[in-house]
Amino acid sequence: MVAEEASFRVTLQAQPLTSTGGIGAVPKLEICSVIKCKAAIAWKTGSPLCIEEIEVSPPKAREVRIQVMATCVCPTDINATNPKKKALFPVVLGHECAGIVESVGPGVTNFKPGDKVIPFFAPQCKKCKLCLSPLTNLCGKLRNFKYPNIDQEFMEDRTSRFTCKGRSIYHFMGVSSFSQYTVVSEANLARVDDEANLERVCLIGCGFSSGYGAAINTAKVTPGSTCAVFGLGCVGLSAIIGCKVAGASRIIAIDINSEKFPKAKALGATDCLNPGDLDKPVQDIITELTGGGVDFSLDCAGTAQTLPGNSSTISNQKETKGSEPRVADRSSQLRTECKAAVDCTVVGWGSCTVVGAKVDEMNIATVDIIMGRSVNGTFFGGWKSVDSVPNLVTDYKNKKFDLDLLVTHALPFDKINDAIDLMNQGKSIRTILTF
Repeated sequence: MVAEEASFRVTLQAQPLTSTGGIGAVPKLEICSVIKCKAAIAWKTGSPLCIEEIEVSPPKAREVRIQVMATCVCPTDINATNPKKKALFPVVLGHECAGIVESVGPGVTNFKPGDKVIPFFAPQCKKCKLCLSPLTNLCGKLRNFKYPNIDQEFMEDRTSRFTCKGRSIYHFMGVSSFSQYTVVSEANLARVDDEANLERVCLIGCGFSSGYGAAINTAKVTPGSTCAVFGLGCVGLSAIIGCKVAGASRIIAIDINSEKFPKAKALGATDCLNPGDLDKPVQDIITELTGGGVDFSLDCAGTAQTLPGNSSTISNQKETKGSEPRVADRSSQLRTECKAAVDCTVVGWGSCTVVGAKVDEMNIATVDIIMGRSVNGTFFGGWKSVDSVPNLVTDYKNKKFDLDLLVTHALPFDKINDAIDLMNQGKSIRTILTF
C-alpha cells in the first residue's frame, strides 16, 4: 500500500534520553484498518431502524474517521424515510452528533486523533465560489440543491465507507451519526474546545444552529422588535433563544402542544399561543396583539404540525375499499401553516424566515411582496460551518445561551427507536443517545 492511498493513526513514541538531556518523541505511523461497530440501519421505508454490526473503512484523502460519542434524533432523519420523499436505502441516518477523531486520511492537517469534533451536513470547503462569497453559507461541495436531504450520500470518490452483510450502505447528509464510527469529509467537520461537553454541544451540529442562526443571521432580528416563532421543537426553541439574544422585546411562541410552553417561556418567549384554543386564525390574533403584525416571524415547524384540525382528522377518516387517503387535505393544511407565518408579519417591512420545509411549494400572494413583506430561507442558520461551529461551542461554554433546556431525555444507543417514538409523540425536544 502506497502512502497516498493509506490512512494513518499518529501516535507519539517516547525515545531514550538524548545528548542534550531531553526526551525525544517521534511520530509513529500505524496503518488504519476496517472497524467493526454498532450502527442503526434503515433498510427500507416505513420500518424501524435495525441495530446491526457494520464495517467502517479507513478514511481516504481529505477524510476523517471519528468515534461518535453522542448523537440525537432529528425529524429530518425520520422524514428522509417517508415513502413520499426521495430516499435512498439502505442508509445509516443521523446528522446531529459530536465525537472524537479516531484517524485521518492523507492530506488532512487540521485534525489529529483525539480531537473533539462536531460534524455537520453543511460543508465549507473554503475554495468554491459559494464559500468565497460573504452572501451565503452554501458550499459547492453540495450537488443536489433541490433535494439536500439525499445529497452527500457518498464520499467524494462516489463510494461508501460503510458495508453490512456484504452490502454497501449509503451515507446520510455527509454525516451518518447513527453509527459508533463514521467517516466524514474534512469540509464537514470542526474541531472544538477540548473541554466541550459532547452530550450538549452535539446539538450545534444541526438543530440549535439552524434555529438560533435563523434569528441572528438570516432574519437579523433587531433590538426592541417583535417576533413570532411557529413550532416549538429544538429548532423553534433555539430560534426563541436567538430572538432573545438579539434583543427582541416580544417573542410569541406558537404550537398545538401546550406542554412545550413552560420551556418556551424559560428560554425567552413572552407569549404562547395554541391555535387549537383560539376562536379565530392565529395570524389574526398575533396581528391584534402586536398592533398590526410582528416585525419577524420564523417558521420552524419543519415536518411537524403547528395548526389544528388536520392530521388526526385525516388519519381517523373512514376509507372505502379502493379509496386513496386524502393526502391533498394534509398538504393544503400545511400550506396554510406556511401562509400564517407570512400573514402575521406587519405590512411594509415584515419578514418571514422559513427554517423547516413542510411542503415542496409555498403559495404566497404577490400583493404581500408588493406591500413590503419578505420571505427568506435559511440553511444551517446561515452559519459558515467550519468557521462558526467552534465559536458557538465557546459561546455555550461562556453561558451566552443554554443548551441544557433543549435536552429532555438520555438513552443508550440501542434504544434509538424509543427515541424516535418520543419525538413522534411530541414528548421530547432532543434525546441524547450514547454508545
